[in-house]
Amino acid sequence: MEGKFTTVFEKIGDWYTGYVAEVPGANTQGRTLEETRENLREAVQMVIQANRELAEQETAGREVIREELQVAV
Repeated sequence: MEGKFTTVFEKIGDWYTGYVAEVPGANTQGRTLEETRENLREAVQMVIQANRELAEQETAGREVIREELQVAV
């Protein structure tokens, strides 16, 4: 799965912080802007994977339909 998200970066002292507006919980920091970008990619992947696993646990043993949803924004 691939998607485009809005990232927000801020330099605070010697560090950069960053978060993704559309993905609550996806935030990070780094010493350089590029390090922060890479950390943020990982954070988004981890949040999405964790949410998938939680959804699977919550629906275990129940009859559910899983399908891909495409949304244009």
